[in-house]
Amino acid sequence: MECQWKPDEQGLQQILQLLKESQSPDTSTQRSVQQRLEQLNQYPDFNNYLIFVLTKLKSEDEPTRSLSGLILKNNVKAHYQNFPNGVSDFIKSECLQNIGDSSPLIRATVGILITTIASKGELQNWPELLPKLCLLLDSEDYNTCEGAFGALQKICEDSAEILDSDMLDRPLNVMIPKFLQFFKHSSPKIRSHAIACVNQFIISRTQALMLHIDPFIENLFALATDEEPEVRKNVCRALVMLLEVRLDRLLPHMHNIIEYMLQRTQDQDENVALEACEFWLTLAEQPVCKEVLCGHLSQLTPVLVNGMKYSEIDIILLKGDIEEDEAIPDNEQDIRPRFHRSRTVAQQHEGDGIEEDEDEDDELDDDDTISDWNLRKCSAAALDVLANVFREDLLLHILPLLKELLFHPEWVVKESGILVLGAIAEGCMQGMIPYLPELIPHLIQCLSDKKALVRSITCWTLSRYAHWVVSQPPDVYLKPLMTELLKRILDSNKRVQEAACSAFATLEEEACTELVPYLAFILDTLVFAFSKYQHKNLLILYDAIGTLADSVGHHLNKPEYIQMLMPPLIQKWNQLKDEDKDLFPLLECLSSVATALQSGFLPYCEPVYQRCVNLVQKTLAQAMLHQSQPDQYEAPDKDFMIVALDLLSGLAEGLGGTIEQLVARSNILTLMYQCMQDKMPEVRQSSFALLGDLTKACFQHVKPCIADFMPILGTNLNPELISVCNNATWAIGEISIQMGPEMQPYIAMVLHQLVEIINRPNTPKTLLENTAITIGRLGYVCPQEVAPMLQQFIRPWCTSLRNIRDNEEKDSAFRGICTMISVNPGGVVQDFIFFCDAVASWVNPKDDLRDMFYKILHGFKNQVGEENWRRFADQFPMPLKERLATFYGV
Repeated sequence: MECQWKPDEQGLQQILQLLKESQSPDTSTQRSVQQRLEQLNQYPDFNNYLIFVLTKLKSEDEPTRSLSGLILKNNVKAHYQNFPNGVSDFIKSECLQNIGDSSPLIRATVGILITTIASKGELQNWPELLPKLCLLLDSEDYNTCEGAFGALQKICEDSAEILDSDMLDRPLNVMIPKFLQFFKHSSPKIRSHAIACVNQFIISRTQALMLHIDPFIENLFALATDEEPEVRKNVCRALVMLLEVRLDRLLPHMHNIIEYMLQRTQDQDENVALEACEFWLTLAEQPVCKEVLCGHLSQLTPVLVNGMKYSEIDIILLKGDIEEDEAIPDNEQDIRPRFHRSRTVAQQHEGDGIEEDEDEDDELDDDDTISDWNLRKCSAAALDVLANVFREDLLLHILPLLKELLFHPEWVVKESGILVLGAIAEGCMQGMIPYLPELIPHLIQCLSDKKALVRSITCWTLSRYAHWVVSQPPDVYLKPLMTELLKRILDSNKRVQEAACSAFATLEEEACTELVPYLAFILDTLVFAFSKYQHKNLLILYDAIGTLADSVGHHLNKPEYIQMLMPPLIQKWNQLKDEDKDLFPLLECLSSVATALQSGFLPYCEPVYQRCVNLVQKTLAQAMLHQSQPDQYEAPDKDFMIVALDLLSGLAEGLGGTIEQLVARSNILTLMYQCMQDKMPEVRQSSFALLGDLTKACFQHVKPCIADFMPILGTNLNPELISVCNNATWAIGEISIQMGPEMQPYIAMVLHQLVEIINRPNTPKTLLENTAITIGRLGYVCPQEVAPMLQQFIRPWCTSLRNIRDNEEKDSAFRGICTMISVNPGGVVQDFIFFCDAVASWVNPKDDLRDMFYKILHGFKNQVGEENWRRFADQFPMPLKERLATFYGV
């Protein structure tokens, strides 16, 4: 029998020595331990020694035994398929025999080991595991019952899907009723395990649980006021999930559940309160929210507001009593990784500025350093979503509380009031407007509060009202707000600097050119911050400078501004090494600055261009090495290449034709040919954007490559990858304008896909607009090839372009549609009303384009005759009728 395995005494001592050393804090000792462990993995029975120490060697101290089990767990993860049968059988039987060890630490370690073996596909090959664990639940011995439940809970967490599949003969049909019996067990730890096990199967609507949903809910209610916090927490978690998947079953009890959750959100145990607070976030997403919650708002509002105060522990963790820390270097672990968002080409719309942003940058992340989700954040998020559901109805309950909070002598209370004001900004904006003339000046005063945590939250709250501030006369609010925010950017506290920088970026987006009169003052502050900031906030400062450039555009192109701004940016640029991720935000920032400065960027252009090309080249070379020898070379971080391609786009866009010599002297087109075929979508997306920008800037260098590029563009017209498809479509349109009639051989490669995309339901607006423009441009240069398909795209073409601003792209697209109509007038007849509507969307077309419109409208009118035209025009909405009559006399 394998079970007779006995360790060799000398080997055992060697392993114990290793386990002792691995607990040493010294890193070099740690490293040598790692190497020796790797070597020992060559011996088949090394793992027997590890399980032996864990389960049999009771003379050793528990931490050492547990560590032996955790090393074994890592080996199972990495090499389990290579374990000899005898070894894996020995480990399995030892685990099952020792799941009831008298030490909680050893039980837990055995449980982790069991679930790790189970998740390596061994649930099928270890058929006795689940029946045995379920049997052990009935043991009279507490340790055995608790150990078995601990293991089952981990298996339910790690292998929920396979437990509910046919592969195992559906063990849950037995397990779930079994777990439900233990909801009433005398031990709180066991009750807690039982609920946690069942909770794993709620979200997936597991059949075995759905059959027992009513007893499950009854049992939950029975445990609602359990004295054990862990049990109450699991009850709350279950109710939150049931709200998402089985609302029908909770509705009859909703009044009581809400009352219960109100109590639990105020639970003495913060973990319970946090789980309960999630209930309001989830409820807000349900259509029934308004109906079931309206009667409870007066009770709920104060509870949420109360939860928004910093706890004493928060303040200690946030070092809330340290006011000045600007000279202390940042802890590198605190700096979150930056993700670069690749370039997407989009159209400008009428009345821009109120375009709803895809990305909500102003989420409630006012205290990043304890970025763990906590009661304060959850309460604020819940208030935010409920404000969006209830709007003014919520305000009735908030206003009386706000008056008290905002002027409270204790800073912690006052701070929470400012957070409340920011949280309701989006949902209650309309109802808040009458109070803002009084509140905004009060908040601007709070920017100079003596507590740093008050100053920082005030920055965030003011940014949530930036839209309103900008809509008022600038001297009243914008100027004082900007003056104070700029002072906060130079605050002596790093958290305040960060909050002020982010708030200022939001203000820049809202105010745009309103900031032009204050540019010198703004740049002065931002440049001074360069010399003052530690690492983390520098990255946010780049963002504020980039957003400023995007917001004021060419107004930045003045010698005195360039003289202030460029030297510190270029100095940072020269300091950073090619493999430093801080290049991302700096490159993004420079891309915005180059686009804004245009010719003003020329003196800095060459070194920046050169380095971007090098970054692309280096990344591609590294990727090739990795592909051919994955063991020798690691995969490169392709973000470097993506950001470099995007900055090259910014340069091409900003410098136009003057980039020509730089392109001529580099191999960028060869590199782009590789990037356009990269398997990572974001790389392709950015390379197509650059292709379009270079096509506009210096087509003479792109033209020789068109025969190679066009088939690649054709294969990337796949709307599943929206941004890749969008940029490829836009590039095809730009190329066709430059190619003219020579585009003819390539039409067949792309036209069918484009027509398919424009007719697809639920295609995003940006992609529709770019597709329409490109189809129009193709028709402009090759009408004979495109016009025959006119009837298949004219209607969606007209509806997608009626909302974009008059510009060059719209101009060339409409010339194309007019040319195609003259080639194939029959193609537009059925949808002529849509064409009329699209024509009327022009504010002032160029004279020759207006003539084209005139000829088509009058041609159609003469064709059908006066009587039919009148009947046709009677279907027009009034504004359309008037516009066509005024501008085109029809």
